[in-house]
Amino acid sequence: MSYRAVLWDLDGTLTDSQEGILRCTQYALKACGIEESDPQKLIRFIGPPLAYSFATFYQMQEPMVSFAVEKYRERYGTVGWKENRLYPGITDCLKALKAAGYQIAMATAKPEFYAKKIVAFFELTPYFDAVIGSSMEHSDASKAYLMQRAMQQLHIPETQKEQVVMIGDRKFDAEGAAACGLPFIGVHYGYAPAGELESYPSVYLADTVSDLKTFLLEHAAS
Repeated sequence: MSYRAVLWDLDGTLTDSQEGILRCTQYALKACGIEESDPQKLIRFIGPPLAYSFATFYQMQEPMVSFAVEKYRERYGTVGWKENRLYPGITDCLKALKAAGYQIAMATAKPEFYAKKIVAFFELTPYFDAVIGSSMEHSDASKAYLMQRAMQQLHIPETQKEQVVMIGDRKFDAEGAAACGLPFIGVHYGYAPAGELESYPSVYLADTVSDLKTFLLEHAAS
C-alpha cells in the first residue's frame, strides 16, 4: 500500500513533552490537595485528554475535574508548553516527507491553540498543511473526530482514506485510526506501556524516527 497523507499525534510522537506534562500535572494535583511524588504514575497523563486522565486516574468528580484542568493550564500556558523537545530527526523526517509529496497534518487531543503554538515554536509550520486539536473545553477531543477534521482540512474524501496513515504512540491513536478506518503506524519511542501498541492493528511499528521516515518514503504514492 502507498500513502499520500500522514496524520501525526503530537506528544510522544513529534515531541518529547514529558517534563512539561508531568510538572503541570503535579502542580494541578497539589492544588487539589494531592501530593504525587512518583513521576512514573504521571506518565499515563501523556496522550489522553486531561479531563479523562484526572477522572480516571485519580477518581475525581466534577467540579474537581474542571478545577484540576484549570490549574494544569495555569502552569502549562506560561512555562509548561516550552518544557518540551523534538525527537531527534523529526525536522528532517518532515522535510523529506514534504519533498516526497506527502500532505501532512496533525491530529492531537491537546488544545489546538497550544498545538499550533508548539509547531511554530519548533519552526515546523511550513511542513504542516493542517494542525487540528481539541477545543479548550475538550468537548471534541476524541481522536476519531480529530482525524476526521484533519482529513477534511486536507480535502481527502472517504473513498481515499486508505491512502492516509495515522502515526501515534498510544492506544488512543490506534483506536481512533481504527474507528476512522485508517491505517495506523505506532512508534515505540513514545510513551506506550510495553506491549500496548502490539495489541492493535498496524501497518508498521517504528523503533526510531529514522525507521519511520524510511518506511514512509518507501510507501509514498508516486
